[in-house]
Amino acid sequence: MKLFFAVLFTIIVGLASAQTSGSLEGAWMHKSGDISTVLLFQDGYFVSATYSTTKFIESNGGPFTINGDGFVVRQEFNSAVKELKVQTNSFTIKGDQLLIGTNPISTFERIDNGKAPLAGVWRISGRMQEGKITEIHTTGTRKTLKMLTGTRFQWFAIDPATNLFSGSGGGIYSFENGKYTEHIEFFSRDATRVGASLSFDDHLDNGKWHHTGLSSRGDKIYEIWEKVK
Repeated sequence: MKLFFAVLFTIIVGLASAQTSGSLEGAWMHKSGDISTVLLFQDGYFVSATYSTTKFIESNGGPFTINGDGFVVRQEFNSAVKELKVQTNSFTIKGDQLLIGTNPISTFERIDNGKAPLAGVWRISGRMQEGKITEIHTTGTRKTLKMLTGTRFQWFAIDPATNLFSGSGGGIYSFENGKYTEHIEFFSRDATRVGASLSFDDHLDNGKWHHTGLSSRGDKIYEIWEKVK
């Protein structure tokens, strides 16, 4: 009997490890020449961005669910087309490779597993104005979100009701000893900002992300972000 439970425990642990290693959560990248496509899966939201070393090409995303051997994306924005879709993509995961589609198959390499203190989908909820924190109340369907995995970030300003895409940017981030730094790899509004790094003094307080420093234009900012649920 003891042997039976020992074997059963080993099987359960093995299955748990397999599920963890096979998770979509995190960031994946496919490169073709100087063109990169990065996929982010975090907390039920999906974003794809394609860009080269000199220009932004396209981005789309929205909430996703897993259905059998496919993931289904209900698009909230798509910079390349006027009509939003519900997309079903078949996939398999082999080690650190994500294989999407059947013929042809697109292969993506894992960048991270989506685990980090700031990992999540965030929406701004407050801003410092004239020395006081002012709450930002959401009205209408327009929104700006910032999505972070373990090492990657992407923000996007959108309106799902009209498929309005106002802009997006992203790249690599780090968060150590209260210092949050973004290294910009693409920016749909201004390609000259690619390659720049921005550093901020940040901390988490009761689940809220306090973000302070200077914007890319040199303006002082103090923002509070909360996770989208």
